[in-house]
Amino acid sequence: MAGSRGNGEGSIYQRSSDKRWLGVVTIGRDINGRVVRKTVSAKTRAEVVGKLKKLQRQLDDPLPAPDMKMTVAQLLNHWHDEVLRHQVAPSAALSYWTIAKHHIIPNLGSKRIVNRTTVDVDRLLSSKLDSGLSVSTVQRIRGVSGQAIDQGMRWGCVNRNVARLSRSPKQERCEGRTLTYEQARRLQKELEGHRHEALHSLMLSTGLRWGEASGLKWQDFDETAIGEFANGAPQAARGGANRDGRTLDRYWLHLYDEFRSKELGPWRRMPLSPSLLRYEA
Repeated sequence: MAGSRGNGEGSIYQRSSDKRWLGVVTIGRDINGRVVRKTVSAKTRAEVVGKLKKLQRQLDDPLPAPDMKMTVAQLLNHWHDEVLRHQVAPSAALSYWTIAKHHIIPNLGSKRIVNRTTVDVDRLLSSKLDSGLSVSTVQRIRGVSGQAIDQGMRWGCVNRNVARLSRSPKQERCEGRTLTYEQARRLQKELEGHRHEALHSLMLSTGLRWGEASGLKWQDFDETAIGEFANGAPQAARGGANRDGRTLDRYWLHLYDEFRSKELGPWRRMPLSPSLLRYEA
């Protein structure tokens, strides 16, 4: 019969209750042997035909059929609750969720994940830059979105990561301002006897940022430990020194950085100058 559809191509019909057109295609069987079908709907028959063709192409590929109803907000919530918080430190999970809650969900949360496009992501990033956010923050918005969709692909909710296809904003490199040797010596001289002398001397000799240095405690320094981290806190470790502590070859300060790449690991090791050892708690 003309216009009939072959086996496995799906069926199209109009629902009498609301006059919407529906298309149904069989995608396989579940673990109990029951037939599993996927349904799409639209206002016109032509729209349903297009959706069925798109779904059929996805079924022909070795990829799972996407979840047609999951929204961006639902994906971000599932990703955070079921995966992210078990993979990264609590502070990192909170940082990622803050980005999602304040920048992604308010703009794209109600949009279905399968309907999200690269244009949507580019527009979001552009609007955030125009609102005055820094380039690094906008890059993090793109990164969080990309990681969430990566997980959605593993779950079979979506077959393409539109965030990865978007263009990351360019970060302008700025030359940092540093002290000259003479300026650093003068600053150290002025700080002699000051209660923060040790802190500023540590920053001058290592280049630590204020947040990193001010978060350290005296008990984080342990000259008898080699490469150990007590209670997850930054800790200095001695390398190549005698165990009795009389010969001091080199000490290392281990700092946790949640934004370092996975290849490098979250801990970075920084050598300490022996001159810093004159400070006592």
